[in-house]
Amino acid sequence: MKLKTKNLDLVPHSPLHMLALIYGTEQYKQAFGIPAAEGLRDFFFSPDMSADYVVSLRAATTTDVWTHGFAIVHAVDRFVIGAASFKGTPDADNRVEIAYGVVPNYCGQGYATEAAQALTDFAFADERVQIVLAHTSPESNASTKVLAKCGYKFVGEVVDPVDGLIWRWEKCRSDNRKSQ
Repeated sequence: MKLKTKNLDLVPHSPLHMLALIYGTEQYKQAFGIPAAEGLRDFFFSPDMSADYVVSLRAATTTDVWTHGFAIVHAVDRFVIGAASFKGTPDADNRVEIAYGVVPNYCGQGYATEAAQALTDFAFADERVQIVLAHTSPESNASTKVLAKCGYKFVGEVVDPVDGLIWRWEKCRSDNRKSQ
């Protein structure tokens, strides 16, 4: 299932695609069929990548967008310019968290906003989801602007065990209907 926006195609990533990207952009192009824009591999992976993440990719037997997310493909340029994903399936409180990002050469052109809105709409198409949330650095930045454009509300500061102090943003199902 591919999601389409004005300028983007969001194409599901499989575990095989993610493993290929770990090994390099040429391997990724062969596995995914579309080349990676400059900086994509660095965008996904850092030197401190968890060995458990690689093990989970190797163990996965199916493509699951709640787990592996989507590649953001520029519809005209036909490069993978970023990723849009969830941090798991909807939880017991009917919430799901989104994450998204675009490589530097494609920033500032509205693509992150398109991708975030597409993820939000996809999430709310699932009846289990009542709230979509996102986290940002605790300062006004590009991500806070993206979320505000998508109708998310700043709900406060939280302390994440890995990232420390962050800002939480939420959008309720009823607010999503109003913005469409």
